[in-house]
Amino acid sequence: MCQRYDFHRFVSMDMHKQYMHRCLELAQMGAGSVSPNPMVGAVIVLDGKIIGEGYTSPYGGPHAEVNAVQQVVQKYGEEAKRLIEGSIFYVSLEPCAHYGKTPPCANMIAELKPLKVYIACLDPFAKVNGKGVEILREAGIEVEIGLLEKEAVWLNRRFFTRIGQFRPYVILKWAQSKDGFMGMQNKQIWLSNAASRQLVHRWRSEEDAILVGTNTAVVDNPSLTVREWQGNNPLRILLDRDLAIPLDANILDDQADTIVFNAKKTDWTANVKYIELENYGLYLPQNILYQLYLMDVQSIIIEGGRATLHMFIDADLWDEARVFETETKLFNGITAPQFSGQLLESKLVSNDLLKIYKKQ
Repeated sequence: MCQRYDFHRFVSMDMHKQYMHRCLELAQMGAGSVSPNPMVGAVIVLDGKIIGEGYTSPYGGPHAEVNAVQQVVQKYGEEAKRLIEGSIFYVSLEPCAHYGKTPPCANMIAELKPLKVYIACLDPFAKVNGKGVEILREAGIEVEIGLLEKEAVWLNRRFFTRIGQFRPYVILKWAQSKDGFMGMQNKQIWLSNAASRQLVHRWRSEEDAILVGTNTAVVDNPSLTVREWQGNNPLRILLDRDLAIPLDANILDDQADTIVFNAKKTDWTANVKYIELENYGLYLPQNILYQLYLMDVQSIIIEGGRATLHMFIDADLWDEARVFETETKLFNGITAPQFSGQLLESKLVSNDLLKIYKKQ
């Protein structure tokens, strides 16, 4: 028993990081289903062996820590509590300390009394923010904060943005030709390849909402649903000041919910909600994002067109840009948006070059 008690003190920092990396991998498995909760992963380690792990269930379900403990119980039955008392917990976000859809995870861990808890980063939500750590320490459990903190914050950048900036995390997305155009006036053109389009459908399944302007809805008649990937459809957002979109447009069909921000009426018909904005053109991106924040929307993809993308760029209300640079040349047309950002990643998706930027 003494050997087990001291085991964690001889674990190398590399091993601690590996266990926390596993937490982050697990957390990612909740993408697209846990919002407005954060994505969280938890790992329970005994004598250098993972005996339980879990990630947060779809919104309203058990959190990562509960699922990890349940796995230990399922594996070891009556021995589970004794084993957990000699274990180390790794959690990618501070355990919750309040009653919401589920009881507080910090209280559960405090009752189980593991030897130590490693937490990647604190939860900025006011009802938690340090209180989970306080509960654990008051129970006599050693707590260490900050293991892979940068990676954990990046993973939950949507959650941190919503809590800290009172708006959804904004992702700009478009495809452009080799010579810098994103389309032709009043004509639909496909620039990206099939692999890129499938990737876009995966992204849609991972974010809460997707937005287009009137012209894009008229010219492209997009569905904005997830058809080439498995997952939930995002909430569709349409900017349509004068309600010019035909009622048989794909974006208004029954495949997903749609919100139409406009200057004419507030109404609710089946799965389409019309929201009238007073002084429609005044601080439009700010008003839209605040309305969506109040609806618990944690992230949104801005798909176009150019004027809509630039509206968010000019308002400095964006966080990430995902740009496909294709082999096609158009020679003229609608120029791609201009912006300044830090290049995070550049990779080929078949023959399209995908560049991902974050706002500096």
